Amino acid sequence: MFSMAKVTKINYMADDFSKEFVGQQEKYTVKATTHKQRNQPNRMNDAEVMVILILFHSGGFRCFKHYYKEYVCKHLRGLFPRCVSYNRFVELEKEILLPLTIFIKKVLLGSCTGISFVDSTPLRVCRNQRILIHKTFEGLAERGRCSMGWFFGFKLHLIINDKGEILNFMFTPGNVDDREPLKQGKFLENIKGKLYADKGYIGQTLFENLFLNGIQTITKVKNNMKNSLMSIADKILLRKRALIETVNDELKNIAQIEHSRHRSFNNFIANALSAIAAYCFFEKKPAIDVKFVNDGQLAMF
Repeated sequence: MFSMAKVTKINYMADDFSKEFVGQQEKYTVKATTHKQRNQPNRMNDAEVMVILILFHSGGFRCFKHYYKEYVCKHLRGLFPRCVSYNRFVELEKEILLPLTIFIKKVLLGSCTGISFVDSTPLRVCRNQRILIHKTFEGLAERGRCSMGWFFGFKLHLIINDKGEILNFMFTPGNVDDREPLKQGKFLENIKGKLYADKGYIGQTLFENLFLNGIQTITKVKNNMKNSLMSIADKILLRKRALIETVNDELKNIAQIEHSRHRSFNNFIANALSAIAAYCFFEKKPAIDVKFVNDGQLAMF
């Protein structure tokens, strides 16, 4: 759980962003003149809804209904004096998907340090025994395969730096190849230097295209591939690729980004985005201490 000082800081950040977002939205939104619209604003603004969702994923809670009715409505009245009913709050979740996404992308993501790690992790939406009768994500979720076997759901693609900060993320159906997001320029925006990955990202064409854009992908070689020369620093950092596995583990076990109780796609996206936002506010993130020492020795090539 976050301290009250941390909660207040998150509330101020979300409120400042929400005011800026609403101002820009009203500036570029074309108002309809033929249909009547509700002019009365919601009792809870977008910033309050975002903060409540982020606090839920900060750790210590598993049932959102119990968290909202027993903790937020009773113990956080000072921060949220205009709480709505639980059913109304669930309806408000889908209205903050766009501002929450932009809030993460523009405010919470880290900066590239030249050392990045990429990986994907499955987000299961049901057990394999229930795939045929699953209806909530029909036509959206797909069957995929990972190192732990087959699953039904989506994939979360992550890029992090050596400090454990998330640089970018993307959601895809479970049957999408891990290399597909790397072929899109938006996913690798502001990424530079070396990108460490597992064997699932091996591809000659992909390596050449990324190298032309200033990104060098470094992976282990398969058994049927020719061995390539690699520096000692790259070999050591490639062993530290478990860093991103730790980030995936914290997202699933602490931030609760994965569960099988979703009743709509909007609820799934709101849960995943708020879990990523909560992780960005974690004070202690898994990190590696990278120090390059120049010993002054002459290198012979």
